[in-house]
Amino acid sequence: MNKVTFKIDLCKGCGLCVTACPKKIVLLDEKQINEKGYHPAFVIDMDKCIGCAFCATMCPDVVITVIKGEK
Repeated sequence: MNKVTFKIDLCKGCGLCVTACPKKIVLLDEKQINEKGYHPAFVIDMDKCIGCAFCATMCPDVVITVIKGEK
């Protein structure tokens, strides 16, 4: 299984990762606000992640890490 992690407190909630995800599993967390005052991104279903890293590539603040084949 692939694993996607976010540096939650550095995310500015721009949504570029949301639009880049081909599986549509990255969303902005409307229930959480980080220390910068933004809604951070998160993955709703890690099992559906294909490890393409489009989300990480699109992130202007480099807050996303994708690890392929993580168990």
